[in-house]
Amino acid sequence: MNTVLAYRLATVLLGLTFLSTASLCHAAEEASVSGIESATLSNIRQVTSGYSKAGEGYFSPDGQTIVYQAIRSEYPFYQIYTQSLVGEGAPRRISTGRGRTTCAYFSPFTKRILFASSHLDPDIDQTEAEEIRQIEADRSSGRRRRYNWAFDPHMELFEATYEGEIVARLTDQLGYDAECAYSPDGKRIVFCSDRDGDPDLYVMDVDGGNLRQLTNEPGYDGGPFFSPDGQWVVYRSDRKQKEYLQIHAIRVDGTNDVAITDNVGVNWAPYWHPSEPYIIWTGADHSDPTQRPNYDLWLLRYEIAGGQLRPQGNMIRITDHPQADVLPVFSPDGKQLMWTSNRTENDTSQLWIADFQLPQ
Repeated sequence: MNTVLAYRLATVLLGLTFLSTASLCHAAEEASVSGIESATLSNIRQVTSGYSKAGEGYFSPDGQTIVYQAIRSEYPFYQIYTQSLVGEGAPRRISTGRGRTTCAYFSPFTKRILFASSHLDPDIDQTEAEEIRQIEADRSSGRRRRYNWAFDPHMELFEATYEGEIVARLTDQLGYDAECAYSPDGKRIVFCSDRDGDPDLYVMDVDGGNLRQLTNEPGYDGGPFFSPDGQWVVYRSDRKQKEYLQIHAIRVDGTNDVAITDNVGVNWAPYWHPSEPYIIWTGADHSDPTQRPNYDLWLLRYEIAGGQLRPQGNMIRITDHPQADVLPVFSPDGKQLMWTSNRTENDTSQLWIADFQLPQ
């Protein structure tokens, strides 16, 4: 993925503006919502605090715990944390505490968590020192650096227990391996890798065996998730137009690839509703270069017939907040929606959850 697209995607990944985080209380009270948001969302509340930034959260199979990536003030890179939605337990760090990490996901049937990490970087001391020097230089100059997601060649996939013990390394080839998720039966993993020269999708068994390439198009294919029946994968791609992303779906055998969106915009972070034929994602209109794109959540109904997946009807706008709303995911029962937003009091990106109902 080129640097312009990486910037456009990553600047909204964890908010458009980052400020130092003060200690926040959990915002349990319901936030005010617009007419658009109130059509599907209610009881909107902030669920992470105390981080410089946090986001990309996913629910546990029972819906009572979340896993996400976050940065604390004492370390420059994201680490993986779990947090209970029931009670007052403190967040638990799952990753090693070193290197870049991302894309954590709960196994549907085992007490394992999948995530990507670069903690085995042989030059990790230098990597950390360079990032810290850059942060200090930015702070001294007052310059706000454009966020740029690093396609770290030392990023590999790992499984860890709920207590944070790494029990398996699943990839071992130099190159970026990340953006990963389990299949609904827990037997397969889909992920993004640039091992063939550009980022494509791959599927493998949960132990790392039987690796096969799922997409092989020029440009970037990433952010994949299995459908609830395990027969399809939804993902994002810039193959239509460089620097822009569209939502695609493809059968797990690599056939019947279909574009879900087709516009002049950046559409990413797609996710399946667990029981109804809907896909949700983050999108922004980039057709007018004089306007600041607003990243919101969008929903679309689909149907599957004759081995084909077809979009149905018009896209439905879920959020219209002036701040960025990105990375939406449904709870296992489909009754809650979680996403990343900097609609916080101090503009830091944190995780938010709302009760969700499908549009009438």
